[in-house]
Amino acid sequence: AEITLVHRRNEFRGAEHSIELARKLEKEGKIKIKTPFQIQSIEGKDKINSIILKKEDGKTEEIKTDCVLGFFGLIMKLGPIAEWGLNLDKKTIPVDTENFQTNKKGIYAIGDICTYPGKLKLILSGFHEGALAARACFKLARPNEKYRFEFTTTSKNIQEKLGVKKSD
Repeated sequence: AEITLVHRRNEFRGAEHSIELARKLEKEGKIKIKTPFQIQSIEGKDKINSIILKKEDGKTEEIKTDCVLGFFGLIMKLGPIAEWGLNLDKKTIPVDTENFQTNKKGIYAIGDICTYPGKLKLILSGFHEGALAARACFKLARPNEKYRFEFTTTSKNIQEKLGVKKSD
């Protein structure tokens, strides 16, 4: 697996610790960082095969991928998402609440950008939406693997990964 972080500017604005962590992971070869790029398009038929990135000077670059996680900040401006052929309801994207998939297979939306009957714009709702979307993404990325759900409160495996120390 390979992770590429695409950002529209050379500089990052955000929590300093998060920026330092991203740079550290890049130096360790665990992620790639592409700046200043924007996603011009998502390519593929029935599934995502690649994304086309566009630099400020107009040059493009294609990256092979089977998954795209979009994070577009705190301002309700759709930007390039408006050109992706998604169904739009004003400045939000209708989703299927079973898996938070949009009208395009393999493209999911959670948080304030998505809409559905009874939607509450609460951070707690976003966590719930994210969990359901992540499960759907797992099934899409690994269709032949069984999804194994574990509780963070009781799973020794997850607690080890999180660094939870057993108390006496």
